[in-house]
Amino acid sequence: MEPVLLAADDGEAIVDRPRRAVRVLFEHELLDASWARSDAGERGASPHVHLEHVDAFYVVEGEVQFVVGPDLDVVRGGAGTFVMVPPNLVHGFDNESDATSRWLNFHAPSTGFLAWMRGDRESFDMVPPPEGGGRSADDAVIVQPDGGERYERDDRTITILGDEPHFSALDIAFDESFDVDPHEHDDHVDSFFVLEGEVAFTVGEDVVRAGPGTWLSAPPGARHGFRNGGSRRARVLNVHAPDAGFAEWIRGA
Repeated sequence: MEPVLLAADDGEAIVDRPRRAVRVLFEHELLDASWARSDAGERGASPHVHLEHVDAFYVVEGEVQFVVGPDLDVVRGGAGTFVMVPPNLVHGFDNESDATSRWLNFHAPSTGFLAWMRGDRESFDMVPPPEGGGRSADDAVIVQPDGGERYERDDRTITILGDEPHFSALDIAFDESFDVDPHEHDDHVDSFFVLEGEVAFTVGEDVVRAGPGTWLSAPPGARHGFRNGGSRRARVLNVHAPDAGFAEWIRGA
């Protein structure tokens, strides 16, 4: 499977309504990634749990209201907020604001989420909240803008937003001199969403310059790399599914 590169709002539309849209960014047994838009007051997902996979969100624009845990604790997430929900933890979300919101959503491993949204299967790994409420809300990872574990390097700043065995997410800001040579992974999907600046991605044998809103996924065995493609600092959201030891490698580097 070759790397997938596209503008987030150009992905396959599996929900396309005036007030709500969901587009496919990447679909693989290790990761389902999607981009979503919701108008003011639009309902999202009622409280539920997943038994076998991580559900994670990154708010790109506007505000998403999440509920987590047995008591449905409310978390209001503006642009730049990251939320990661491990298995067996109740969660849901809506747009309770007065403006349109846009966000990225990740299911790792897939368990058939996008196929279910498309209507290709009757169900996937989602069940009602359990009796007793399930795991504590404290088990959710909630990182507001400028939060997370920050590691300063000479030409880059790496912030670990959250990591579980099935999934990790990092914010990487890097200068003009930063360059990750083309490489492959044999055990996980490596994905990027451009947040700021311009990034020059290696996609197979090609180099493609990409601006904010661009998504790249490199499945196992796919050649990829990235570097700063402009004249100022660039920034990406980088996700790994599964984590495959990447977050711990950053901590120890």
